[in-house]
Amino acid sequence: MRFVIVTGMSGAGKSTVLRFLEDINFFCVDNLPPALLPKFAELCYEQGGEIDKVAMGIDIRGGKLFSDLFSVLSELQVFGYDYEILFLDASEKTLIKRYKESRRSHPLSKGGSIAEGIIKERQMLEEVKKKATYIIETSHILTRELKEQINKIFLENQKFESLIITVCSFGFKYGIPVDSDLVFDVRFLPNPFYIQELKELTGNDAPVYDYVMNFEESNVFLQKLTDMLEFLIPQYIKEGKNQLIISIGCTGGKHRSVTLANALYKKLYGKNHTILLKHNDIEKDVRHKKF
Repeated sequence: MRFVIVTGMSGAGKSTVLRFLEDINFFCVDNLPPALLPKFAELCYEQGGEIDKVAMGIDIRGGKLFSDLFSVLSELQVFGYDYEILFLDASEKTLIKRYKESRRSHPLSKGGSIAEGIIKERQMLEEVKKKATYIIETSHILTRELKEQINKIFLENQKFESLIITVCSFGFKYGIPVDSDLVFDVRFLPNPFYIQELKELTGNDAPVYDYVMNFEESNVFLQKLTDMLEFLIPQYIKEGKNQLIISIGCTGGKHRSVTLANALYKKLYGKNHTILLKHNDIEKDVRHKKF
Protein backbone atom coordinates (compact mmCIF):
# COMPACT_ATOMS: atom_id res chain seq x y z
CA MET A 1 0.00 0.00 0.00
CA ARG A 2 1.17 3.52 -0.76
CA PHE A 3 0.80 5.74 2.31
CA VAL A 4 1.50 9.45 1.72
CA ILE A 5 1.57 12.19 4.36
CA VAL A 6 0.88 15.59 2.78
CA THR A 7 2.10 18.51 4.84
CA GLY A 8 3.89 21.84 4.50
CA MET A 9 3.34 25.56 4.80
CA SER A 10 -0.23 26.79 5.18
CA GLY A 11 -1.24 28.35 1.87
CA ALA A 12 1.30 26.37 -0.17
CA GLY A 13 -1.36 24.17 -1.80
CA LYS A 14 -1.98 21.18 0.46
CA SER A 15 -5.76 21.12 -0.08
CA THR A 16 -5.26 21.41 -3.83
CA VAL A 17 -2.80 18.51 -3.85
CA LEU A 18 -5.18 16.33 -1.83
CA ARG A 19 -7.85 16.95 -4.50
CA PHE A 20 -5.38 15.95 -7.20
CA LEU A 21 -4.50 12.76 -5.30
CA GLU A 22 -8.19 11.98 -4.87
CA ASP A 23 -8.57 12.30 -8.65
CA ILE A 24 -6.03 9.49 -9.12
CA ASN A 25 -7.86 7.20 -6.67
CA PHE A 26 -6.08 7.99 -3.41
CA PHE A 27 -8.23 7.68 -0.29
CA CYS A 28 -7.70 11.14 1.22
CA VAL A 29 -8.25 12.39 4.76
CA ASP A 30 -7.41 15.95 5.77
CA ASN A 31 -6.32 17.26 9.17
CA LEU A 32 -6.32 13.96 11.05
CA PRO A 33 -4.56 14.31 14.46
CA PRO A 34 -1.10 12.68 14.08
CA ALA A 35 -1.72 10.47 17.13
CA LEU A 36 -4.42 8.63 15.16
CA LEU A 37 -2.12 7.85 12.24
CA PRO A 38 -0.93 4.38 13.42
CA LYS A 39 -4.49 3.20 14.05
CA PHE A 40 -5.66 4.61 10.73
CA ALA A 41 -2.74 2.95 8.91
CA GLU A 42 -3.61 -0.35 10.60
CA LEU A 43 -7.23 -0.12 9.45
CA CYS A 44 -6.15 0.61 5.89
CA TYR A 45 -3.71 -2.29 5.76
CA GLU A 46 -6.42 -4.63 7.11
CA GLN A 47 -8.69 -3.95 4.14
CA GLY A 48 -6.99 -6.70 2.15
CA GLY A 49 -6.05 -4.53 -0.82
CA GLU A 50 -9.34 -2.64 -1.10
CA ILE A 51 -7.50 0.52 -0.09
CA ASP A 52 -4.10 0.57 -1.74
CA LYS A 53 -3.40 4.31 -1.92
CA VAL A 54 -3.87 6.64 1.05
CA ALA A 55 -3.04 10.34 1.48
CA MET A 56 -3.19 12.08 4.85
CA GLY A 57 -3.22 15.87 5.15
CA ILE A 58 -1.49 17.04 8.33
CA ASP A 59 -0.57 20.59 9.27
CA ILE A 60 -0.16 22.98 12.19
CA ARG A 61 -3.93 23.46 12.51
CA GLY A 62 -3.69 20.50 14.89
CA GLY A 63 -1.96 22.80 17.39
CA LYS A 64 -0.11 20.92 20.12
CA LEU A 65 -1.14 17.62 18.55
CA PHE A 66 1.19 18.41 15.64
CA SER A 67 4.19 17.98 17.95
CA ASP A 68 3.26 14.28 18.21
CA LEU A 69 4.11 13.77 14.53
CA PHE A 70 7.72 12.63 14.98
CA SER A 71 6.95 10.04 17.63
CA VAL A 72 4.05 8.83 15.49
CA LEU A 73 6.29 8.46 12.43
CA SER A 74 8.72 6.38 14.50
CA GLU A 75 5.80 4.25 15.62
CA LEU A 76 4.74 3.66 12.00
CA GLN A 77 8.25 2.42 11.20
CA VAL A 78 8.22 0.07 14.21
CA PHE A 79 4.98 -1.51 12.96
CA GLY A 80 6.47 -1.85 9.47
CA TYR A 81 4.21 0.70 7.77
CA ASP A 82 6.07 2.39 4.93
CA TYR A 83 5.20 6.01 4.29
CA GLU A 84 6.23 8.95 2.12
CA ILE A 85 6.15 12.63 3.08
CA LEU A 86 5.16 15.22 0.49
CA PHE A 87 6.12 18.70 1.73
CA LEU A 88 4.66 21.78 0.03
CA ASP A 89 6.52 25.05 0.38
CA ALA A 90 6.32 28.61 -0.96
CA SER A 91 8.10 31.91 -0.41
CA GLU A 92 6.95 34.30 2.31
CA LYS A 93 5.98 36.88 -0.33
CA THR A 94 3.81 34.33 -2.16
CA LEU A 95 2.13 33.08 1.02
CA ILE A 96 1.31 36.60 2.21
CA LYS A 97 -0.18 37.41 -1.21
CA ARG A 98 -2.34 34.27 -1.14
CA TYR A 99 -3.60 34.99 2.37
CA LYS A 100 -4.50 38.57 1.46
CA GLU A 101 -6.31 37.47 -1.68
CA SER A 102 -8.33 34.88 0.26
CA ARG A 103 -8.88 37.29 3.19
CA ARG A 104 -7.99 34.54 5.63
CA SER A 105 -5.81 34.83 8.71
CA HIS A 106 -2.80 32.59 9.29
CA PRO A 107 -3.46 29.81 11.86
CA LEU A 108 -0.52 31.02 13.97
CA SER A 109 -0.98 34.77 13.63
CA LYS A 110 -3.37 35.07 16.63
CA GLY A 111 -4.24 38.64 15.80
CA GLY A 112 -0.69 39.48 14.74
CA SER A 113 0.66 39.85 11.24
CA ILE A 114 0.53 37.12 8.62
CA ALA A 115 4.32 37.34 8.29
CA GLU A 116 4.80 36.53 11.97
CA GLY A 117 2.59 33.46 11.63
CA ILE A 118 4.56 32.28 8.60
CA ILE A 119 7.87 32.64 10.44
CA LYS A 120 6.57 30.61 13.40
CA GLU A 121 5.18 27.93 11.12
CA ARG A 122 8.41 27.62 9.13
CA GLN A 123 10.32 27.06 12.37
CA MET A 124 7.83 24.39 13.49
CA LEU A 125 8.08 22.58 10.16
CA GLU A 126 11.85 22.74 9.77
CA GLU A 127 12.48 19.17 10.96
CA VAL A 128 9.51 17.77 9.03
CA LYS A 129 10.87 19.29 5.83
CA LYS A 130 14.24 17.61 6.43
CA LYS A 131 12.50 14.22 6.58
CA ALA A 132 10.38 14.83 3.45
CA THR A 133 10.51 12.35 0.58
CA TYR A 134 9.37 15.01 -1.90
CA ILE A 135 9.49 18.80 -1.66
CA ILE A 136 7.51 20.90 -4.12
CA GLU A 137 7.96 24.67 -4.16
CA THR A 138 4.71 26.22 -5.41
CA SER A 139 5.63 29.93 -5.58
CA HIS A 140 6.03 30.01 -9.36
CA ILE A 141 4.02 26.99 -10.44
CA LEU A 142 0.61 27.08 -12.10
CA THR A 143 -2.18 24.83 -10.85
CA ARG A 144 -2.05 22.66 -13.98
CA GLU A 145 1.73 22.36 -13.63
CA LEU A 146 1.35 21.29 -10.01
CA LYS A 147 -1.17 18.65 -11.10
CA GLU A 148 1.26 17.38 -13.74
CA GLN A 149 3.98 17.08 -11.10
CA ILE A 150 1.69 15.14 -8.73
CA ASN A 151 0.68 12.79 -11.54
CA LYS A 152 4.31 12.19 -12.50
CA ILE A 153 5.19 11.18 -8.93
CA PHE A 154 2.12 9.28 -7.80
CA LEU A 155 0.48 8.06 -11.02
CA GLU A 156 3.28 7.58 -13.53
CA ASN A 157 5.89 6.76 -10.83
CA GLN A 158 8.53 8.83 -12.58
CA LYS A 159 11.79 9.66 -10.85
CA PHE A 160 11.28 12.79 -8.76
CA GLU A 161 13.87 15.47 -8.24
CA SER A 162 12.93 18.24 -5.83
CA LEU A 163 13.99 21.06 -8.12
CA ILE A 164 11.71 23.40 -10.02
CA ILE A 165 13.57 25.33 -12.71
CA THR A 166 12.15 28.64 -13.95
CA VAL A 167 13.62 30.19 -17.08
CA CYS A 168 12.79 33.88 -17.02
CA SER A 169 13.33 36.71 -19.51
CA PHE A 170 13.52 40.33 -18.34
CA GLY A 171 14.56 43.82 -19.37
CA PHE A 172 17.51 45.43 -17.61
CA LYS A 173 15.81 48.80 -17.80
CA TYR A 174 13.08 47.41 -15.55
CA GLY A 175 15.48 45.80 -13.09
CA ILE A 176 16.85 42.32 -12.49
CA PRO A 177 14.25 39.94 -10.94
CA VAL A 178 15.00 39.92 -7.22
CA ASP A 179 14.55 36.15 -6.84
CA SER A 180 17.07 35.27 -9.57
CA ASP A 181 19.65 32.58 -8.82
CA LEU A 182 21.57 32.94 -12.09
CA VAL A 183 21.54 36.04 -14.31
CA PHE A 184 22.76 36.19 -17.91
CA ASP A 185 23.10 39.28 -20.09
CA VAL A 186 22.41 38.83 -23.83
CA ARG A 187 22.75 42.49 -24.79
CA PHE A 188 25.89 41.53 -26.72
CA LEU A 189 23.65 40.09 -29.47
CA PRO A 190 22.34 42.21 -32.38
CA ASN A 191 19.12 43.95 -31.36
CA PRO A 192 15.96 43.35 -33.47
CA PHE A 193 14.59 46.61 -32.04
CA TYR A 194 16.51 48.47 -34.75
CA ILE A 195 14.95 46.43 -37.56
CA GLN A 196 11.75 48.24 -38.52
CA GLU A 197 9.71 45.13 -39.38
CA LEU A 198 10.78 43.40 -36.12
CA LYS A 199 10.59 46.31 -33.71
CA GLU A 200 6.96 45.79 -32.64
CA LEU A 201 7.23 41.98 -32.48
CA THR A 202 8.65 39.90 -29.63
CA GLY A 203 10.84 36.84 -29.20
CA ASN A 204 7.66 34.77 -29.24
CA ASP A 205 7.21 35.64 -32.91
CA ALA A 206 9.01 33.48 -35.48
CA PRO A 207 10.64 36.38 -37.41
CA VAL A 208 12.35 37.71 -34.26
CA TYR A 209 13.30 34.24 -33.01
CA ASP A 210 14.79 33.32 -36.39
CA TYR A 211 16.66 36.63 -36.64
CA VAL A 212 18.29 36.27 -33.22
CA MET A 213 19.10 32.57 -33.54
CA ASN A 214 20.55 33.07 -37.03
CA PHE A 215 23.70 34.52 -35.44
CA GLU A 216 26.48 32.09 -34.52
CA GLU A 217 27.03 33.90 -31.23
CA SER A 218 23.46 33.10 -30.15
CA ASN A 219 23.88 29.38 -30.73
CA VAL A 220 27.32 29.24 -29.10
CA PHE A 221 25.96 31.07 -26.05
CA LEU A 222 22.95 28.74 -25.85
CA GLN A 223 25.10 25.62 -26.08
CA LYS A 224 27.62 26.80 -23.47
CA LEU A 225 24.80 27.85 -21.12
CA THR A 226 23.10 24.47 -21.57
CA ASP A 227 26.35 22.61 -20.89
CA MET A 228 26.93 24.61 -17.71
CA LEU A 229 23.39 24.01 -16.45
CA GLU A 230 23.59 20.28 -17.15
CA PHE A 231 26.60 20.26 -14.83
CA LEU A 232 25.07 22.56 -12.19
CA ILE A 233 21.58 21.07 -11.90
CA PRO A 234 22.67 17.69 -10.42
CA GLN A 235 24.89 19.58 -7.96
CA TYR A 236 21.97 21.75 -6.84
CA ILE A 237 19.76 18.67 -6.43
CA LYS A 238 22.48 16.94 -4.39
CA GLU A 239 22.61 19.94 -2.04
CA GLY A 240 18.83 19.90 -1.60
CA LYS A 241 18.01 23.05 -3.57
CA ASN A 242 14.28 23.17 -4.37
CA GLN A 243 14.09 26.06 -6.81
CA LEU A 244 16.37 27.47 -9.50
CA ILE A 245 15.50 30.71 -11.28
CA ILE A 246 17.55 31.41 -14.39
CA SER A 247 17.07 34.99 -15.60
CA ILE A 248 18.11 36.09 -19.08
CA GLY A 249 18.09 39.82 -19.75
CA CYS A 250 18.33 42.25 -22.63
CA THR A 251 17.58 45.97 -22.72
CA GLY A 252 13.77 45.89 -22.84
CA GLY A 253 13.01 42.22 -22.15
CA LYS A 254 11.13 41.85 -25.41
CA HIS A 255 13.34 40.46 -28.18
CA ARG A 256 16.71 38.85 -27.42
CA SER A 257 16.04 37.73 -23.85
CA VAL A 258 12.65 36.24 -24.79
CA THR A 259 14.22 34.39 -27.73
CA LEU A 260 17.05 32.91 -25.65
CA ALA A 261 14.72 32.05 -22.76
CA ASN A 262 12.46 30.18 -25.16
CA ALA A 263 15.44 28.38 -26.71
CA LEU A 264 16.86 27.39 -23.31
CA TYR A 265 13.44 26.16 -22.15
CA LYS A 266 13.30 23.86 -25.18
CA LYS A 267 16.79 22.54 -24.39
CA LEU A 268 15.94 21.74 -20.75
CA TYR A 269 12.39 20.50 -21.22
CA GLY A 270 11.71 16.78 -20.81
CA LYS A 271 14.74 15.94 -18.64
CA ASN A 272 12.91 14.83 -15.46
CA HIS A 273 12.82 18.35 -14.04
CA THR A 274 9.85 20.65 -13.64
CA ILE A 275 10.61 23.44 -16.12
CA LEU A 276 8.65 26.71 -16.10
CA LEU A 277 8.91 29.63 -18.52
CA LYS A 278 8.19 33.27 -17.67
CA HIS A 279 8.55 36.50 -19.63
CA ASN A 280 8.55 39.28 -17.03
CA ASP A 281 8.64 42.38 -19.21
CA ILE A 282 7.46 41.25 -22.63
CA GLU A 283 4.24 43.29 -22.54
CA LYS A 284 5.91 46.51 -21.49
CA ASP A 285 6.29 48.97 -24.36
CA VAL A 286 4.42 46.65 -26.73
CA ARG A 287 2.20 48.89 -28.81
CA HIS A 288 0.62 46.18 -30.91
CA LYS A 289 -0.56 42.78 -29.79
CA LYS A 290 1.02 39.67 -31.22
CA PHE A 291 -0.84 38.43 -34.27
